[in-house]
Amino acid sequence: MNHADKERLAFTNDTGLMACAIRLRAARSVTGKQANVLAKECGVSKTVYSNAENGVSYPNRELMKHLYRAYRIDFNFMINGDFAQLPGDIQDALFPALEAAKNEWDRRSNSDQD
Repeated sequence: MNHADKERLAFTNDTGLMACAIRLRAARSVTGKQANVLAKECGVSKTVYSNAENGVSYPNRELMKHLYRAYRIDFNFMINGDFAQLPGDIQDALFPALEAAKNEWDRRSNSDQD
């Protein structure tokens, strides 16, 4: 995968709610955790987590701090899609997860319009 494709999938420089939600879904996929389990690990309510993953609100500091400390997925990626500083193994896992998360987002958006 080339750099431009990675930037597109990571929504690099896009700080919008949708981009952050897609990155959060991909990050959760990399962790292998269910949303309620990850929320508990982060010390946030299921509602707070769900709102972030559904693009209602941004991921909060506690959630991002946990992703960094436990899974090496840092704030720069979560908020801005900057992936260059992520370890190679994390990048290798994240890009397929980003593609899946984007496809899921698109499917949900299209079904909401029907």
